[in-house]
Amino acid sequence: MLLLQMLNPFPLHYAIILILISSFLTPTAAVAGNSEVKQFLGVQNAARSALRLPPLVWDARIERYAAGYAAQRRADCELLHSNGPYGENIFWGSGNRWTAGQAAAAWVSERRGYNYWSNSCVYGQDCGHYTQIVWRGTRRVGCARVVCYGGRGVFMICNYDPPGNYVGERPY
Repeated sequence: MLLLQMLNPFPLHYAIILILISSFLTPTAAVAGNSEVKQFLGVQNAARSALRLPPLVWDARIERYAAGYAAQRRADCELLHSNGPYGENIFWGSGNRWTAGQAAAAWVSERRGYNYWSNSCVYGQDCGHYTQIVWRGTRRVGCARVVCYGGRGVFMICNYDPPGNYVGERPY
């Protein structure tokens, strides 16, 4: 401890506090320390729980993929899919105050447009975001949120592994 104090101009307790604070600022922070992660997971896992499906687990590797793609979309904020190896939900909202929970809730709200018996979306409604969230085989998720440049809005993405939404298969 004495050596640390000699090398560091700050008192030891300041160094410990800085280490603790920086641990919460890392992009792959633990679920307990990251409000956005909790929001993304909470809403989606509530939808899965209602169907007695196992909860999605946050995956840092998938989160890095989502963050990389979101960074690409930051310049234009366009709703374009990454066409990557994962299932994917994307969201755009004008302004800069949209939250992870609001994006996840928008996707889950598509439940009303899904007809389980015909395994299809009700005419004129979207339901693919919802069916990806409740896809029985999906286990892991990683998401990202960026505020786009020039006041173009907020872009959010969640990626799912294994992916879902296979034609002819029911989600659950």
